[in-house]
Amino acid sequence: MKFEPVAPVRAYERIVEQIEEAVVSGRLKPGERLPGERELMTQFGVGRSTVREALRVLQAAELIRSRPGDPRGPEVLAASPGALHRSMHRLARAEHVGLAELLQFRMVLDGSSHLLAAELRTAEDLTALDVALEGMAAADGYAEFSRADVAFHDVIARVSRNPLLVVSGEVVRGVVLELIEDKLSHANDRGTLMHSWLRHHEEVLNAIRAADGESAARLARQALYDNYAEYVPKEQRTLLTPLLT
Repeated sequence: MKFEPVAPVRAYERIVEQIEEAVVSGRLKPGERLPGERELMTQFGVGRSTVREALRVLQAAELIRSRPGDPRGPEVLAASPGALHRSMHRLARAEHVGLAELLQFRMVLDGSSHLLAAELRTAEDLTALDVALEGMAAADGYAEFSRADVAFHDVIARVSRNPLLVVSGEVVRGVVLELIEDKLSHANDRGTLMHSWLRHHEEVLNAIRAADGESAARLARQALYDNYAEYVPKEQRTLLTPLLT
């Protein structure tokens, strides 16, 4: 039996873990203050450099706001959609995450947000979707059409009433488009492409208006597959097909 070498435990990481757990569990609430550096050194039994490294990591993660010399101690911050957006963007752009995985994740996200939107939409939400669809129909050129398309999806995500779906959807949609932007920009017939997407969005809105969440979700997943699967290597498309049923 042979074991692999292990990395040495770093004290500052254990400090970060304890403080993160206290924030996530609610024992530390937004606006509350951590003890000052000296008190943290005493409580954790470590030196000043270790405490400062832990605070630096926590501040980079936007869990706290720390100002050198502040006698009140670091402030615990509220959960930030912006921080989640940045973290997800880094993950989505990681080398080990390919277009197939990103497209699969977007199919899951869009399907879920469309399903919830159909169930939860109000009259005001339907009006917002009508306006977004009208913006797509009236768009002058591909760039304006794309912005209106994004606006339509943003409305659906907000109607889902789930901020995690909103942030995750924005990130994954953006990264997928970044990866295939050059191919889309050289599409032979953008007019046909725009007309097809507009017809799809009309079908989605009709399903949401009818409170038919299953149909709205299926339309969302199928459209993503139809529009983007060709950019995924053939041997990897099996990751996507289970989501078409």
